Amino acid sequence: MRVTRELDLRKLNSATKYPSIPTYHAMGERGALLEEVVDFGGKDLIATEKVDGTNSRIILMPDGCYLIGSREELLHARGDLIHNPALGIVETLKQTAERIVSTFSTASDVITVVYLETYGGKTTVAAKQYTSKREFGYRVFDVSRVSVKHLDTNLEAIAAWRENAGQTFLDERELTEFVRSLQLELTPRIQIRETLPTTIVETQMWLQSMLPDTLVSLDAKAGGKPEGLVVRTSDRGRIAKIRFEDYARHQKRAVRKKGS
Repeated sequence: MRVTRELDLRKLNSATKYPSIPTYHAMGERGALLEEVVDFGGKDLIATEKVDGTNSRIILMPDGCYLIGSREELLHARGDLIHNPALGIVETLKQTAERIVSTFSTASDVITVVYLETYGGKTTVAAKQYTSKREFGYRVFDVSRVSVKHLDTNLEAIAAWRENAGQTFLDERELTEFVRSLQLELTPRIQIRETLPTTIVETQMWLQSMLPDTLVSLDAKAGGKPEGLVVRTSDRGRIAKIRFEDYARHQKRAVRKKGS
């Protein structure tokens, strides 16, 4: 078993970053939406609320160490005297990470990465939609398992592997069981009863009907405006995000173009 402090942390950071999620409607120049959509192959879909916070990671290592990171960088490791206070991520997640490693052990050749959205506080300009008291919250949205052997390649190879769907994610059943076993909470699940619309206008209307208000408010006086949904197949083979902002911007562009 390799010791975390002897690893190249640049490679560990790259191998455990969360990959980009495509928009449901393809994005054109200057943020314009195109009619092309992600093809889910007719499979049953799961919709989850996309929380507007800051992408965070708890990285569980085989030697019992954990690291906490933002989307782009590592911020803290177990036992460190100093941690990066950026966006309140470490302060919000450290106690949870300590609790997890006290009961959970990942395999000797596997790194388990818990991906969370840390929201509220002063994380983003949308924080007020979730809290009126600057409280922080967090929800798990994915978990991956990364073989330690991937750290033996170079940084360029790791980045290419990650961005070309190389990481292995838990499917919906595994994810639900894993999160429950660690006494964590997932991003809210929203049942899809009909076929996903394909036109831009219909998708915007559908989004509004599916998620009129956020389901993760931290207090009753929060703004309550949601960011959107993430839609995926149960095996997580296909995934896409559908954000209110993208469709509102497209609509404004269409109105300006029509009036010119």
